[in-house]
Amino acid sequence: MARRFKVVESFKNMGINLPTRKTKYSAGYDFEAGETAHIGPNEIVLISTGIKAYMEYDEVLVLHIRSSLAVKKRLILANGTGIIDADYVDNKNNEGHIQLAVWNTGEEIISIKKGEAIAQGIFLKYLLTCDDAAEKNRIGGFGSTDY
Repeated sequence: MARRFKVVESFKNMGINLPTRKTKYSAGYDFEAGETAHIGPNEIVLISTGIKAYMEYDEVLVLHIRSSLAVKKRLILANGTGIIDADYVDNKNNEGHIQLAVWNTGEEIISIKKGEAIAQGIFLKYLLTCDDAAEKNRIGGFGSTDY
């Protein structure tokens, strides 16, 4: 499967930009907010990107909050790092919409505008143990690997 990004069906006509690298040597693809979001103090909000990602079976897309949001707006990913597995996209119960669980650790309401860069995604290869026995297929979406 060719590594690529696509807009999810429900965001098709909403002016969503595919993630891009901003410079020649950038490791990460910049993800934008797919819609405006407001995050209250000590609140966690799922921010939609309108994007899904395709990758090889032995790859993962790792998402990190943009450092400017962490420093200037006191926003962090609630789970520290977002992990998008290769089988998250287009499985039985999920199109693969990438959403970020963003936590406002500050004391003010923070607004994220549609189109604002919110995260960087980096594709990585991973290794398996010689006795790995995982054979189940994913059937759901966000947080579904527990079955």
